[in-house]
Amino acid sequence: METPFLIKSTPEGARDFVVPSRIHEGEFYALPQSPQTFKQLLMVAGMDRYYQIVRCFRDEDLRADRQPEFTQIDCELSFVDREDILDVFEGFILHLFKRVLGKELPSPIPRMPYAEAMAKYGSDKPDLRVGMLISEITPEAQQVDFAPFKESEYVGAICVPGGAKYTRKQLDALVDYIKRPQIGGTGIINIKVQEDGALKSSADKFLNDEWKQALASKLEASKGDLILIMAGPKEKTQNAIGKLRLEVAQQENWLKPDEFKPLWVVDFPLFEWNEEDERYYAMHHPFTSANPDDLDKYETDPGSMRANAYDLVVNGTELGGGSIRIHDREIQSRMFDVLGFTKEEAEEQFGFLMNAFRYGAPPHGGIAFGFDRLCSIFGGSPSIRDYIAFPKNNAGRDIMIDSPSPVAPEQLDELHLRLKKQ
Repeated sequence: METPFLIKSTPEGARDFVVPSRIHEGEFYALPQSPQTFKQLLMVAGMDRYYQIVRCFRDEDLRADRQPEFTQIDCELSFVDREDILDVFEGFILHLFKRVLGKELPSPIPRMPYAEAMAKYGSDKPDLRVGMLISEITPEAQQVDFAPFKESEYVGAICVPGGAKYTRKQLDALVDYIKRPQIGGTGIINIKVQEDGALKSSADKFLNDEWKQALASKLEASKGDLILIMAGPKEKTQNAIGKLRLEVAQQENWLKPDEFKPLWVVDFPLFEWNEEDERYYAMHHPFTSANPDDLDKYETDPGSMRANAYDLVVNGTELGGGSIRIHDREIQSRMFDVLGFTKEEAEEQFGFLMNAFRYGAPPHGGIAFGFDRLCSIFGGSPSIRDYIAFPKNNAGRDIMIDSPSPVAPEQLDELHLRLKKQ
């Protein structure tokens, strides 16, 4: 079943690519970030099984695993719950890996709550091929008279097996890595467990032997190991330690390209709070249903609500994600209230969906797999650009055909547009 490419722009999620209408002066279409509302409307209309290999468009910052246009294997089913979705599409993924790579993945695929993934791996896309789990040591660290520890919301540590051999130059390179703007770390305290059992730290002036010994015991550090400690705001620091963990594993060649470790990440937060805007945003999208146990929290404690959502992650890459959708008009209205929509705004932007719910929508849910990411996993490349015939570069340009490019003044006039020079 195909869905439209010229649709209505909505403000939630990534930025839309907008398309000006020549016929309707001052009005714009948007290219779809996903066919989300259309597939829900199909469920309401009685098409209880849907799939589409669909092109999607998102105007967002680019990375090796992102392109402004990409392909999804998009699926939706009616009269299902989370267990049904995970069961069906787990079988799909197990079959793909067996057929394409000859690899037997574990069945059932393990599941991990979002909170555990962040606490142990510093990422909602954990790479399970390597250990070095993160340990929170905030209570222990705040007992030390050391400002970076005492003044931090969170302190975490990892133990690098055999890392005591690292030179000053190697340790400085790790500090430079986590200080990159896209990571945002502030520094690393290291403790080396030497072969004679002595513990030598870059902060020996502040950390006594008893404290270091207790920490080494907690992290089960052995002779020749290296403890790396980071401190700062909780979410940002967890993310930075997670990146550090993978950087060390990459340098040590511990990430075997022919080893595949899948898991389902579940129990995501339904909302995330934006300090700058002082409002909640949907972590996935506004049509994601809540965990049934949290339905009474929309008005009282939305920040603690869990989403009835799930991501399939393999080797630190999200291959697919989805959720059980809201199918009740009243609950959808409560969702919009938390997101700060007025009744008028909700009606203007999503009135078509709310009206459809009046007719009785079946419980429904689905999942979308990144086709390009699947290809990159199967092909062994970290970049989806290697599997797209005419990809854009990191600046979002197609340098072969020189796109994007200016258009003729006559075209702008036809579209009732005027360019504003900065």
